[in-house]
Formats: sequence, structure tokens, C-alpha cells
Amino acid sequence: MLLFVCLFALLSSSSSHAADFCVAKLKGAGNPAGYACRMPSKVTVDDFVFTGLGVAGNTTNIISAAVTPAFVQQFPGVNGLGLSMARLDLAPAGVIPMHTHPGASEALFVVQGMITAGFISSSANTVYVKTLKKGDVMVFPRGLLHFQINDGGINAVAVVSFSDPDPGLQITDFAFFANNLSSELLEKSTFLDDAQVKKLKKVLGGTG
Repeated sequence: MLLFVCLFALLSSSSSHAADFCVAKLKGAGNPAGYACRMPSKVTVDDFVFTGLGVAGNTTNIISAAVTPAFVQQFPGVNGLGLSMARLDLAPAGVIPMHTHPGASEALFVVQGMITAGFISSSANTVYVKTLKKGDVMVFPRGLLHFQINDGGINAVAVVSFSDPDPGLQITDFAFFANNLSSELLEKSTFLDDAQVKKLKKVLGGTG
């Protein structure tokens, strides 16, 4: 009985000192644990509100798509809460290319149009693909390669949520071809020929 009382007192004491929130102090450097907390006296209600997801992104680009993030860098109130959001806009035939989020799982909710989405497992390279319509939800496990394509004739819109305030992003095509990794090494490591590698580097702005 005494042990139970002591444990209850300890837990009550710990919880009473837990912070309600940790609005990000973005002027400092972030780290895997998140950003430092802003002083509560400097926090306002606007730190917990993000209005950008109501505005369509500009899809006039090479992928005919746009991502409007509400990550910790844009939405400091999510720091430490284990979540963030984004809006996807895809023009007809627009694509969010194969990519990963090293820090988070993702849930996608289709607001408008049709989106073909899929991911590839890391264990057996199994492909999971589905054409989603308005109202459908699909999840993408943390760190796995995945993509979204607008397969309809109208603009598609989706809202996505992530299990981390800073999910991270690495787009496979840009990781391969938008840097200065030599064409020779890319050809050896991807089995692409010289002409294909140089074409992709030219399109995506790579050198080497």
C-alpha cells in the first residue's frame, strides 16, 4: 500500500510539472528532438493556427504539382506534438515523384479529384497501389518510397497529415540527378546509360 501511495505521488508530481506545449523557437537550430521552446509569455493564439492550407499551390512547374507544408518551420505550434500537415495540389497528370519521409508516417485524404498513390515495402519490394477518389484515405508507413499521381481530368487536392512536426523529405529523382554526383558513378549504380543520366541531370539541374 505504501509503495502504491509513493508511486501515485511521484506520478502526480511529474505530471504537474509537464509543459502544456512547446511552441518552437525557430531562431535557434533544430535537432532530431525538435526546436527549443519559446517562453510562454511570448506565445500567442496565432502560434496554434495555420491558414495556408486553404490556398491552392502553384502547379506551374516540372511536376505540375505543389505542396503547401504546415510543418514546424511554418507552424511552430506543432513543435513537440508529434504531428504536422500539408496540402497537395496536382494539375491533371501532375505527380508527386517517388520520395520518402525519413521521420514520419503519412495519411492522405483526397478532397477533390482522383489520385493514384502507392508505396513499396522495404522487406520484399512489394508494391501497394490504389486509385483514390474524393473522401478516400491512404496511409504510407514511415520511411518507405511512395508517390501520388493525378489520374483524373481535373485538378486534384489532398490534405496529408504526418506523425512528426518535421517529417523530412527526400525525392528520389532529385537525390540522384539534381546534384554533382558524377555521371559515371550514377551509370554504375543505377544501370542507366550515359545518355539517360545526362538527360535527367539536364532536366533536374544536376552537374558532373
